Amino acid sequence: MKATLSNSDYLRNFDRFISSLDFSGPGNLRIYSHPKWINVHPAVLALIVAMAMRAGRRNVVFENLTATSGSYLDRMGLFEFTNQTSPYSINKKEESGRFIPITIIKNSTEQSKFITNMIPLLHLPTDKTDAIKYTIGELLRNVLEHAGSKEGAIVAAQYYKKSNTIRIGICDGGIGIKKSMQHFWASRSETDIDAIKWAMVPGISGTTRKEGGTEDNAGAGLFFIKSIAQVARNYFMMYSGSGIYKLLLHDKRIEKPRLHSDPDDDRHSERNDAPYFQGTLVAIDLSLENKSEFTHLLSSIREVYGKAVRDRKRKKYKEPKFI
Repeated sequence: MKATLSNSDYLRNFDRFISSLDFSGPGNLRIYSHPKWINVHPAVLALIVAMAMRAGRRNVVFENLTATSGSYLDRMGLFEFTNQTSPYSINKKEESGRFIPITIIKNSTEQSKFITNMIPLLHLPTDKTDAIKYTIGELLRNVLEHAGSKEGAIVAAQYYKKSNTIRIGICDGGIGIKKSMQHFWASRSETDIDAIKWAMVPGISGTTRKEGGTEDNAGAGLFFIKSIAQVARNYFMMYSGSGIYKLLLHDKRIEKPRLHSDPDDDRHSERNDAPYFQGTLVAIDLSLENKSEFTHLLSSIREVYGKAVRDRKRKKYKEPKFI
């Protein structure tokens, strides 16, 4: 397997990083990088760790790592998953870091502990952390309940003070969204991109065919997270199998972006020809400048969710039934 780290691997141009991926030969992983500067989204690191875990630590090496900014990889803990010692000398507890290093979560107990302990690492006021805790908590729960990954969830995040934005990546090497959805929604999950989009529809869960999901799994998490990114005018991306769905930025002149229950109606890009990844990667950028209270935001999203579920149920009842 191969992956290349560039000097600007962010969500706006994530396709460039995706194009560098080669998942063939899973018994080893070669990581290449820009010779002078490395600048990557935490989602890049989460995906590389998923690849490294598949290859095995002894079979993961960096090729010609010379960029001085590569110390970021050490600070985030990437070398712990490779077969070589870091060439950098850093202080991982540096106050100005404001990052969540690569962490593996394997069960709900570890998830709860992680959610509690992660906020101090970002050095943010508590009134700015509700959306972060909700987003990471929901994405971790999705992995633990649906991914079927023995290695658990891989999470990493970085806060950027200048833009007042946190970038989050969560990855797993599990069964992938398509296989997770096909048991109850095979007709809606014929391709990877179809499955990704159907998983974001309000009230749709891979655990039941019931509209609105179940008491334990209402099929709300991914729709809510996509909507949070949309209101904040930020990127949101899902990559599984050969499918990639990326929510694009909204025009800032629009005072209040409209929330859509159908992901096809959102301003987005999609493809179904990406290098095949056995697992799921979710990435999101969250601007903390949004002045709306989080409880009010969730209430607005919940209204759209409820209406979408009711409308689909009503349409289903009106469909002719042939005996």
